[in-house]
Amino acid sequence: MNVDVLLGLQWGDEGKGKIVDFLTPHYDIIARFQGGPNAGHSLEFDDKKFILHSIPSGIFHPNKINIVGNGVVIDPVIFEEEITALAQSGYPATNNLFISKKAHLILPTHRILDAASEAAKGISKIGSTLKGIGPTYMDKTGRNGLRAGDLLYTDFSEKYNLLKEKHLRLLSHFDYDFEKELHLYEQRWLDSLKTLKEFQLIDNEYVINRYLDQGQKVLAEGAQGTLLDIDYGSYPFVTSSNTICAGACTGLGVAPQRIGEVMGIFKAYATRVGSGPFPSEEFNAPGELLREKGKEFGATTGRPRRCGWLDLVALKYSIMINGVTQLIMTKADVLSGFASIKICTAYDSPNEDPLHFPFHIEPDLKPQYIELPGWKEDLSAIRTYEDLPQAFKNYLEFVQDSVQVPIQIISVGPDRDHTIYKTR
Repeated sequence: MNVDVLLGLQWGDEGKGKIVDFLTPHYDIIARFQGGPNAGHSLEFDDKKFILHSIPSGIFHPNKINIVGNGVVIDPVIFEEEITALAQSGYPATNNLFISKKAHLILPTHRILDAASEAAKGISKIGSTLKGIGPTYMDKTGRNGLRAGDLLYTDFSEKYNLLKEKHLRLLSHFDYDFEKELHLYEQRWLDSLKTLKEFQLIDNEYVINRYLDQGQKVLAEGAQGTLLDIDYGSYPFVTSSNTICAGACTGLGVAPQRIGEVMGIFKAYATRVGSGPFPSEEFNAPGELLREKGKEFGATTGRPRRCGWLDLVALKYSIMINGVTQLIMTKADVLSGFASIKICTAYDSPNEDPLHFPFHIEPDLKPQYIELPGWKEDLSAIRTYEDLPQAFKNYLEFVQDSVQVPIQIISVGPDRDHTIYKTR
């Protein structure tokens, strides 16, 4: 069997959590392959809403195995909070959640370093979620990070203290008062390790490949989005991990030839949280309406998202570098009621190819739009493709024809049931 990969094609917040939950019945194992608690995967069903930060979105299906892969970074405190919330909601995860020994741990001092570094940037800040993600990945590549598997050894405390002292030396160079914050958070962090130890720590590369050899179906779940990839995103306004399909190989320990379907998720429009370029951003009333109708506020930070029109230049770029084989459009219902809908088809830039996502997105870059007629019908009550309004079908077909990849699933609302298979 192969690993199917599901990932975001924009700047995150595409609705990956809902779609993973929706697809989980078709798989045996759901595995997160990168990112950390800066992710916020929202799911709604049975009139309840859940937000997951570190735990795979298949966790609500008790007969499915969920794996936190080696490419993920874990904050034990946030992990404990998630586990507690799941148990209180009737979804205990102890028996069907496994954690890679090689997943790195976010220390209290990682969070403080993140906050101190971001504060020092002033107006040049990148919009970090301040969860300690960047400093943790820096220690990982610097070869002195602390991993979940270290909890199994007697020298864990020694390794923790050595890394903590390194961080304190770095913090001495910042004008940042952190003593109280460290004092309050550190003991809570140490206590939360007990919860982490309750879970089976595994060599996920062996476990996943063994499942594949046995014919089990694996779905790899990405976090954030392609345009936030550390190598191929809108650098430096990116995350600290590889959010693209290649990240599933390194983040789970599977070979490239074992990748099967690559499912790319994108919103029917576009959003972004925090700083960074956003060519198709809409600053006027339509942008405010998109934010209001789409409830566009970060699941992790609560920050209002910047909103704009679908960008086909960026979407084609994401499809290319991920090798996307099928597409999933989410939040289609949010576009209902617009008289006309814009789609960015090219960039007007003196220095770049108008059809290429550029190395550097200059402030004077201008999107070139086409406009399609909108529709008034409420899509959220529709369950078959045939019943969708023709104007929406025209919009969807224009996008599909432009990118030359089939759109297989359409999400028309936040609940599991608000989902349409286009080909069924």
